[in-house]
Amino acid sequence: MRRLPIVTAAVAVLLLVMSGCGQPAQDAGSVWQSVSEANLTKGQMAQREKALAARDAMFTSLKSRLMEVVGSEGPAAAITVCSQEAPQIAKRISQEHGLTIRRTSFRLRNPANSPPNWAEQLVADRAAEPTYLTRDGQLAALLPIRLQAQCLMCHGPTDSIPDPVKAALAKQYPTDQATGFQDGDLRGWFCVEVPADAGS
Repeated sequence: MRRLPIVTAAVAVLLLVMSGCGQPAQDAGSVWQSVSEANLTKGQMAQREKALAARDAMFTSLKSRLMEVVGSEGPAAAITVCSQEAPQIAKRISQEHGLTIRRTSFRLRNPANSPPNWAEQLVADRAAEPTYLTRDGQLAALLPIRLQAQCLMCHGPTDSIPDPVKAALAKQYPTDQATGFQDGDLRGWFCVEVPADAGS
């Protein structure tokens, strides 16, 4: 009867060893790898085109909505569009294009827009050109956003931002870091992740 605990302990140790051995080693393919645009495969080029189409659709949708609201309600109302409607626009574009798209920056207005893991170092390095990464057949694209003149009313130097916009920013984004930009500055990026089957 005394041997039962020993046998049980031995089985437990054996199970632990087997479960440890049964865990696959980290697959090198599970790490995002940078790839130059010139070296993209035909399938990756198709994924890139999908990423660019989604970027253009989101840019156009968001810009037109912002200009519509600014024209009818004034620039302070644009802050509500960015905080409430922009995430919904990104979700809709993602669904329509069969991928994931979002925005990020090195100076965030919305803390929820922090960069995904694969983009963190690129954002820290202020990648100024479109950058592509691959992993397990997926393609990730980091696509720069340059500030346009009409965006200065919300993102320009603090002393040039209208008081109603400042008040709206303080209310919607108390930790806002996204002011002080000039026309043409790197404002942030579109982050796009295209699934593996999107290039076929």
